Amino acid sequence: MTEVTRWWWIRHAPVTSTNGRIYGQGDPPADADNPTTAGALARALPADAVLVTSQLQRTHQTANAIREGGLVMPEPVVEHDLAEQHLGDWQGRMREEVIAELGDHNFWVAPARQTPPNGESFATMTERVSAVIDRLTQTFLGRDIIAVTHGGTIRAALRHALDLDPEAALAFRIDNWSITRVDHYGPTDSHPDGSWAVSGVNIHAPGY
Repeated sequence: MTEVTRWWWIRHAPVTSTNGRIYGQGDPPADADNPTTAGALARALPADAVLVTSQLQRTHQTANAIREGGLVMPEPVVEHDLAEQHLGDWQGRMREEVIAELGDHNFWVAPARQTPPNGESFATMTERVSAVIDRLTQTFLGRDIIAVTHGGTIRAALRHALDLDPEAALAFRIDNWSITRVDHYGPTDSHPDGSWAVSGVNIHAPGY
């Protein structure tokens, strides 16, 4: 029987305190005081799941809100390599100011292979995220994994599952509080590394 490992990716609650400044791997708090949305997620997500977060407080605040909404979850497995893209010297600067310097980019602050000064490109970020996904899929084979992380991290997970060019992965819309479901099947004799299926992207739980 093929083992199925189900990843339930949740983007953290909105960050409202930065006044349009880029925060990347900065650590501003989230506004997770939304019992209606947290409760809807608590009802939509599976019980008896592994909980995974990054080290950044906005993911912990969001996970705690979902827990308060009624979903019993264990303490999180904290993975630093599931943090948002490190945007280097752009962090703390106004988003519009940086975009004006770089030229307009449709999907993200900068093209996927452009590295901010003292930061990392989105393409590089996808490599660290992919390594964590493969390791945790092996560790928790056949389980549900609720991963409360970041917009860039979830785009990186979709890039990994679908073997996309990093630039194409930036086109996915990932809202705060949304669910993105990605399942891993296998391994099997014909697919020793298993295979991936995307069940839904940017899903809003009923009752938001």
